[in-house]
Amino acid sequence: MTIDDAPRDALRGGPRELLRWVATGAAVSRADLSRLSGLSPSTVSQRVEALISQGLLEETGAGRSRGGRRPRQLAVPTGGAVVGAIDLGAHHARVGALDLSGRVVQARTLPVRIEDGPEAVLGALLAEVATLVGSGPAADGGSASGALRGVGIGIPGPVQHATGRIVSPSRMPGWNGFDVAAFCAGRVDVPVIVDNDANLMALGAHRTAHPELDHAIYIKAGTGIGSGVISSGRLHRGAQGSAGDISHCRVVADPAPPCTCGNAGCLEAVASGAALVTALREQGVPVSDLTGVIRLIDDGDRQATALARQAGRAVGEILAVVVNFFNPQVVAIGGRLADCEPLLASMRATLYERCLPLATQTLLIERVAAGQDVGITGAAHLVIDHVVAPA
Repeated sequence: MTIDDAPRDALRGGPRELLRWVATGAAVSRADLSRLSGLSPSTVSQRVEALISQGLLEETGAGRSRGGRRPRQLAVPTGGAVVGAIDLGAHHARVGALDLSGRVVQARTLPVRIEDGPEAVLGALLAEVATLVGSGPAADGGSASGALRGVGIGIPGPVQHATGRIVSPSRMPGWNGFDVAAFCAGRVDVPVIVDNDANLMALGAHRTAHPELDHAIYIKAGTGIGSGVISSGRLHRGAQGSAGDISHCRVVADPAPPCTCGNAGCLEAVASGAALVTALREQGVPVSDLTGVIRLIDDGDRQATALARQAGRAVGEILAVVVNFFNPQVVAIGGRLADCEPLLASMRATLYERCLPLATQTLLIERVAAGQDVGITGAAHLVIDHVVAPA
């Protein structure tokens, strides 16, 4: 059994959790870690020494005495080691350098043309990561300068997580079958971990907002639609990495709009940002992209608002099946459509209508509140979980 497969209770006091407690300020000494974990002082000390030897923790001096010897204080190095993160979208990418606590040190948003192909797009983004890692002080007084420990990359399409290879993406011409991990590993001498963007949003949002919850569903609704699943406190990918892919669940019977996957009536074909753009154009509304759709909805346009409500119902119908089956504690929606109130209200109403009362009794239905850095935060935690190996 690997640390990724272990039950959550078995990980209490493991290296990742010790690092997280120090990073969040919950613990500043070995005694604090022993108290929080329930482990013996000797076990905690052994694990702390292993983290120090890896450069993941450091001792910063003596703390306040509580009647005995003054404890040595612990901290996560802020300038000595960093993580590179890339959250790739259809038209833009968020690139960042984060420290080992998952804190964003430097980040930038860059325009991309996904149709330029994987070599050109990824090559440019990796160069930007190198620039951020080697740059000077950040706006908050921190610095991204340090030793790169790994790079996490989110892809807006299906990813076979075990290999880092893209499998039949809908809107990424020239990317099918591309080995992202191998390409990037040939350009950076650190671990490169690849996952789909919805999973990284789920991981980033969960670690930021709800680390205490065990079961959650996070939906990313933008140009496309996807979701990430948190089960027993960890990201659940399934056998091949496709767990949470709700985009091609069927919600409309024939005749129905064709989907990019070749079928008809899929959720993505009727409720994604791209679907809303297409539907408005077919109704004679001159809209060029999702930004234009959101502007129309904000202005109270009747056609755009009606389509947003229909999209919310479609998303809610699929999520109702998921909620009844999985029984999560929270359903949170992120992405550009998360700020579309008619869609969110319709989704919430459909969930309450279609789900069993027991499933919604304490269910939180909310927006992802982590902001534009949620994807790169998830990418960073993916790398941190990899480099913080069990002792």
